[in-house]
Amino acid sequence: MFQDFTAPANPKEGSARTRQLQARLDSLGLDAFVVPRSDEHMGEYVPESAERLMWLTGFSGSAGMAVIGRRFATLFVDGRYTLQAGTQVDTGLFNVVQIPESSPGEWLAQKLPEGAVVGFDPWLHPTSWVKALKAQLAKSGVKLKRVARNPVDQLWGASRPEAPLGPVIVQPVEYAGQSAESKIAALQKGLKADRRDAVILTLPDSIAWAFNIRGSDVKHNPTPLAFAIVHASGKPELFLDKRKLEPETKAHLSGLVRLREPAELAVRVKALKTAKRRVQLDEATAAHWFRYTLGAKSELVVDGRDPCILPKARKNAAEINGSRAAHERDGVAMARYLAWLDREAPSGHIDEIAAVTRLEEMRAETQVLKEISFDTISGAGPNGAIVHYRVTEATSRKLAKGELFLVDSGAQYQDGTTDVTRTVAIGKPTQEMRERFTLVLRGMIGISLLRFPKGTNGAHIDAFARTALWNAGLDFDHGTGHGVGSYLSVHEGPQSISKRGYVTLEAGMIISNEPGYYKTGAYGIRIENLVLVTEPADIPGGERPMHAFETLTLVPIDRRLVEPALMTPIELDWLNAYHARVRDAIGPHLTGADRDWLEAATSPIGTS
Repeated sequence: MFQDFTAPANPKEGSARTRQLQARLDSLGLDAFVVPRSDEHMGEYVPESAERLMWLTGFSGSAGMAVIGRRFATLFVDGRYTLQAGTQVDTGLFNVVQIPESSPGEWLAQKLPEGAVVGFDPWLHPTSWVKALKAQLAKSGVKLKRVARNPVDQLWGASRPEAPLGPVIVQPVEYAGQSAESKIAALQKGLKADRRDAVILTLPDSIAWAFNIRGSDVKHNPTPLAFAIVHASGKPELFLDKRKLEPETKAHLSGLVRLREPAELAVRVKALKTAKRRVQLDEATAAHWFRYTLGAKSELVVDGRDPCILPKARKNAAEINGSRAAHERDGVAMARYLAWLDREAPSGHIDEIAAVTRLEEMRAETQVLKEISFDTISGAGPNGAIVHYRVTEATSRKLAKGELFLVDSGAQYQDGTTDVTRTVAIGKPTQEMRERFTLVLRGMIGISLLRFPKGTNGAHIDAFARTALWNAGLDFDHGTGHGVGSYLSVHEGPQSISKRGYVTLEAGMIISNEPGYYKTGAYGIRIENLVLVTEPADIPGGERPMHAFETLTLVPIDRRLVEPALMTPIELDWLNAYHARVRDAIGPHLTGADRDWLEAATSPIGTS
């Protein structure tokens, strides 16, 4: 199993540890300390050794931040995690605040008196965050202070897990579509054009992409934890624990880079400063440690986006073909799974854990599964309303008749990463369930049908996924879509479909399309496909070429939850055509009862 079901932490432990931290603040000269959910690489997903927020508070979500004061404790989370946070932290101690209704900076500026001092670990926050927080606090006369040693790490002590040593492998050019040599050459060409001497890469997926390597330091994410300095001329320096390297990988890298141990990083960064090199640093993604080490006010440090982010997001032909193959393979596993679920769930014997286990087994039976792409969200009934619910032995409930079951899962194959959500009726759904499912489906189809001009970003189109829900007085508190990597992170920037998705959508980008609706204490609905931004094409009679979305996911949508009377003919045509495509692609790989199930699950829906 790639997923376990133990509870990550409990509120009682969190409250005791938080009180220990509060007791230390006075001796540290701090009135408050900020604990983010991040590591030195600013990744969304972190190794166990960097799970400081979970260890301290009990909250296990992938995004959040705690502010611990001498007499207060506040946890900031976004709309995906408000329900989860309330169950995982001691609400007698913690105040849970939703972002963006309030931000840590605004909240602290109001909470603390003039002259108060807020501490932070410069390895765990990007410079952009530090600058913004400092400005917000300054308005109230509150100071921000770097700490040399993280007090959470000191409390954690010897029980803190060791840093990971996951093996690093080569990603072959047949899947990468471009050699590492050519990627490095392109990076160096860009540095020379911008008259910069070097760029520091801090994001693990950027480093994995640039050097055509993959790792296993972080659960479900095939990336190695590493740093790199790419010089305008000569070999890049790659800071990576050599114990992670297989012989093939060492041979691959030896011709590309100068391999250095992580302990050498500080010396090499300081050498750039001493040599007065002009260094590019992404202040939105690089730990603040790099900025102040190079010189907080140095004009030689240039803020510029990580140069790997956009080319990594624009998938090349090999990556696109690999993704199509991965989704067809994954669609077969999902169809077998949904057929099994329909046969077994009405018995009342299947619980959320059994549902996760069976899905993982079916993906493993492809013989090419490398990992799952995230912990499967397996939410029956009211658990489905917790957007990022993670089932544990303590929370697992049976799939019961008359309820909905939400399963959000994905796989890591060497040729592509998948992410798909389906909401399934167990027994007969209520009319309300059918109506709200159909509103969500209409939003998903609205995005799927879009044609849009060059220069369009995700914020421009997010409302298309919400219109049907808005017209019914409903909405969802998460973005409509996130970028997805190529055998990399299932959450990949910079593109998104959301109210804050300001990055232009470009051909080759893969993005999720996943509107939802969540009724607290009752059920959750989400339907998710991955889509590919296609090259602009002419429309007959039109004046401008338009992008479109190619749907990659090939998994049936539960027809029993569709209310045709609420849909337009165009929407029904899309759904029937999608199901025909799924049947044609997946059907030849299925036999017996599974094939019969697919035929029924993808049969056309009429308008009567």
